[in-house]
Amino acid sequence: MHDAAWCHFWQVRICWLTSTTCAGALLSYIKSVKLPREVPIMTLPNATLFPQALLPLYIFEPRYRKMLADALHSHRMFSVAMQRPDRTRETPLQVAGLGLIRVSVGHKDGTSHLILQGLARVELEEPVRMKPYRIQRIRPLTSPPCDTVAADALLAKVRELLKERLDLGLTLPPPFMPQSKKGKPSQTPPFSSKEVMQYLDSIADPEQAADQVTIAVLQNAVERQAILEAVDVEMRLRRLIQFLLRDIRSHRKGRHE
Repeated sequence: MHDAAWCHFWQVRICWLTSTTCAGALLSYIKSVKLPREVPIMTLPNATLFPQALLPLYIFEPRYRKMLADALHSHRMFSVAMQRPDRTRETPLQVAGLGLIRVSVGHKDGTSHLILQGLARVELEEPVRMKPYRIQRIRPLTSPPCDTVAADALLAKVRELLKERLDLGLTLPPPFMPQSKKGKPSQTPPFSSKEVMQYLDSIADPEQAADQVTIAVLQNAVERQAILEAVDVEMRLRRLIQFLLRDIRSHRKGRHE
């Protein structure tokens, strides 16, 4: 499996497991963490880190090895930002995800595998330094109060579209399928699409629901980034509805061609 696909699969799978067992405790813990004013930045293509999600990463570049070592000896946090698609030089997008290193396993060759847990949406501000790795000041992005009636109506539309996807036979993205020993998708998924959709349908909080549905369903990195950048909950849900509708219409069009 391609690294990006592997990461997306585990982000979905672990997040789903975590949320179904201890979502309340997890959310309380995340809210209690004191966020630093400046953090290291890891810039990756097609990568998004949402609050509460868990993202596995393989650290092999020398600069990021140094970053990891320093983070483990301090606040254990760094930010994952998507690379601007229109730039060849490293240029992180302004809105990123701040994460906490929950597990890190070092290897004899100096590389490491780690699990990063999303804590917050953040805006990247001015750089503090660029070498040996990028450090920038950050500003946490908190969703403003929303119209409960409007948000609930939008969430109901999201649930309706999720059901429509399921009725159309649209499964979860391929990264949600585990790999066999030969590197091919396994025939038995860890959870059925119906089970995951039932869980997503059970989330009552519109803000959490928008993020969880995005993680589990949206394959397009640009679309996921657009959801990450939507601090306003109603805007986030409207964008999600737009992307789900586009996916459904594309599927229907393909069936009739």
